[in-house]
Amino acid sequence: MRTENLLVELGTEELPPKALMQLGSSFANNIEEALTQAELSFNSVVWYAAPRRLAVRVEALVDSQQDKVVEKRGPAVAAAFDAEGQPTKAALGWARGNGIAVEDAERLTTDKGEWLLYKASVKGKGIAELLEGIVTQAVSKLPIPKPMRWGNYTTQFIRPVHTLCALYGDELIDIAVLGLSSGRTLQGHRFHGEPRFELDHADNYLSAMQDHFVVADFAARASAIEASLNERAASLSLTADYDEDLLNEIAALVEWPVVMQASFDETFLDVPKEALIYTMKDDQKYVPLLNSDGSLSNQFLFVSNIDSQDPSQVIGGNERVIRPRLADAEFFFNTDKKQTLASRLDSLDTVLFQKQLGTLKDKSDRIASLSGYIASVIGGDEQQANRAGLLSKTDLMTNMVMEFPDVQGVMGKYYALHDGESEVVANALYEQYMPRFAGDVLPSSLESAAVALADKFDTLVGIFGIGQLPKGDKDPFALRRAAIGVLRIITEKSLVIDLEDIIARAVSIYGDKLTNTDTQTQVVDFILGRFNALLQDQNIEIDVIQAVSARRPTQPTDYLARVKAVAEFKSNDAAEALAAANKRVANILAKNNVEGDASVNNALLQEAAEQQLASDIEAISDGIYKAAGERDYGYVLNTLATLRPSIDAFFDNVMVMADDEAVRANRLALLLALRELFLTTADVSLLAK
Repeated sequence: MRTENLLVELGTEELPPKALMQLGSSFANNIEEALTQAELSFNSVVWYAAPRRLAVRVEALVDSQQDKVVEKRGPAVAAAFDAEGQPTKAALGWARGNGIAVEDAERLTTDKGEWLLYKASVKGKGIAELLEGIVTQAVSKLPIPKPMRWGNYTTQFIRPVHTLCALYGDELIDIAVLGLSSGRTLQGHRFHGEPRFELDHADNYLSAMQDHFVVADFAARASAIEASLNERAASLSLTADYDEDLLNEIAALVEWPVVMQASFDETFLDVPKEALIYTMKDDQKYVPLLNSDGSLSNQFLFVSNIDSQDPSQVIGGNERVIRPRLADAEFFFNTDKKQTLASRLDSLDTVLFQKQLGTLKDKSDRIASLSGYIASVIGGDEQQANRAGLLSKTDLMTNMVMEFPDVQGVMGKYYALHDGESEVVANALYEQYMPRFAGDVLPSSLESAAVALADKFDTLVGIFGIGQLPKGDKDPFALRRAAIGVLRIITEKSLVIDLEDIIARAVSIYGDKLTNTDTQTQVVDFILGRFNALLQDQNIEIDVIQAVSARRPTQPTDYLARVKAVAEFKSNDAAEALAAANKRVANILAKNNVEGDASVNNALLQEAAEQQLASDIEAISDGIYKAAGERDYGYVLNTLATLRPSIDAFFDNVMVMADDEAVRANRLALLLALRELFLTTADVSLLAK
């Protein structure tokens, strides 16, 4: 069977840069799915994407489906013929539907009986017949939130489509998609070379694009841009400041990337670098350059889509574009410094945080109160944390943050230092939003941690308190992110904080604003639920998490210590037997409604095995409870593992449900004492298979 490489390209007007990668990969995935459904074999599917094109290459695609034999089973022979041996209506209808006479049908015999059978040879369809449906299906499934129409066409796509190319090797496949008929015509670069040209063979796509000033391979284009940026920066002894998102967005804006160097007036460097970097990256997609000490250089790089014969014109144009943006930042910075952060507190009353929960001023007052309390709990400076909490939202009212929202907190630090606030307060204003994303750094000081926690707890309690719990993927107040931030700060900084305590404090600060009477329990459970999910992401086994979760420890650092101890204990040779024994103990106690304090009467211990178990429990109990109080759960579980022989002997030799009521009650009390020891760490019975 013949195989060739298939190329399908849609030539469009400029596609949305932030969506380009997803469009390209989705197009390839959709084509691959449709080919698989059509039972056409191939080696691989590769996607290409540039601002004015989406393309897919299918490597080693067969030219047609395999021929196959289709079997259609009819009615049972007993039901296909009447007593005289004549075909019944059921048999006649089935045969007619398959285009045969009843007597032409074959027979299928199984151990359950005999049926009429029709076998038909179905010839496989060729790629020329199937491709239009495959591409149409792939295009229809692309993630396009707002499709558009253009010209007189009734079809819709994310941008107007001008060319459609479909080549199987050197053969043009005649298809019609989005109102266009396929051809060999491709669009070249908008400004370089021929605007349109003919492609002779699917295998020549990339080289032909290159000849017409288009780097069609997105990954290759991004890689070339990155190498050029770093090479140019290194030649200046500077470092290019970009991340993957910026690099990909730049790659989605150009088809023939040319890295150029420009500069701005050094006087702008008096403005905090974060604001300058923000406007260069976010507004202009420029790449800032940093000195070896991390300070911002007045040199920057940008990526042009043309290879100009007079680069100075392109460079000068970009320098003229960036100057007013930097001038705005400079003006905002100098204007904002004329007013202190503290003087902006009253203006927070003009901005609503949430209709039922009050203004940003109300939120700041709550954060101040809660920050001070948290700082006192974790050993920070209560007054400094309170001050930072009070000023935490004031930079939102500055011109700079209103213009460049991403520098909130950052500008708070600069303005606080300018106002004469302490460095502790200034850093807390900057670090209050940490961690902003997965893997982000955490607040550096106890006071900063107190403010960051207070802000997140206030939001969680407030939104839960008015009954607006997250549902499905809807989480408008980012409560899940807030909960994970709380957990990371507490556990990674080893803070001794009880969720019940802090959340109860936050609820009391809200006063009568909250309508949900179950707020405290729901918020604690929500955070612990996030903790369980976070632990699963760290490859902690689910039964380990369930064993600890059953005890509902509300100090995250304590919770984590238990999880680590149980996970290690699970590898102990005695773990499986002890888990099974604990499960047996739990079932016995539950069945007999045994709860409360375990009080064992040694005088009622009759059997040697129960006497030994009681003696062993008594010998280790004080050490167990002391270690548990110090969160040394590894010691607790390893010590409990030494009870295995006496536990096994107890169940082998002692009848728990003795006829004598006092003896029976005493043995149940002994089991309760045993279970209480294990429960100091986790419910290990849940580790039993």
